[in-house]
Amino acid sequence: MSEKVCCCGCNKDQQFTELAPVLDKYAAVPGSLITILQKAQDIYGYLSIDAINYISEATGIKPAKIYGVATFYSQFRLKPVGKYLIMLCKGTACHVNGADIIEEAISEHLGIKDGETTKDGLFTLNNVACLGCCSLAPVMMVKSADDDETYGNLTKDSVVQVLDEIRARG
Repeated sequence: MSEKVCCCGCNKDQQFTELAPVLDKYAAVPGSLITILQKAQDIYGYLSIDAINYISEATGIKPAKIYGVATFYSQFRLKPVGKYLIMLCKGTACHVNGADIIEEAISEHLGIKDGETTKDGLFTLNNVACLGCCSLAPVMMVKSADDDETYGNLTKDSVVQVLDEIRARG
């Protein structure tokens, strides 16, 4: 049996060891593609082309269909994200209370726009439709491997202070 090798030359079975139990459980279950993609993204932080192809091999679902599902739903990411994922709420309450000003402050301070990652790989900015914290508008959530932190009643100065505190953590 030939060894499965990905685009970077590594062994796919070794690269996707953590995904194997997920595929063992769900690959043959009809309608489980979204669950598989969610779990793969939880493990790897995003859905790489290699991960999509590996899932395709395990499930028999064509890579184009998997890619179509991954690009249809905004919850899925096809590029790596920074250590800290900033999710800035752009819902109605946040919009009315200055989310655009907060986005501008984040963009100026970090040098990134919506969907981009800082050159040091520390921060990624993603605008989201709603975080469900309307009473804290404008609000952002910062996700990391360790925790999810929510910051509300943001101002240009307070968001810069929060970002500097997070950067100091590393």
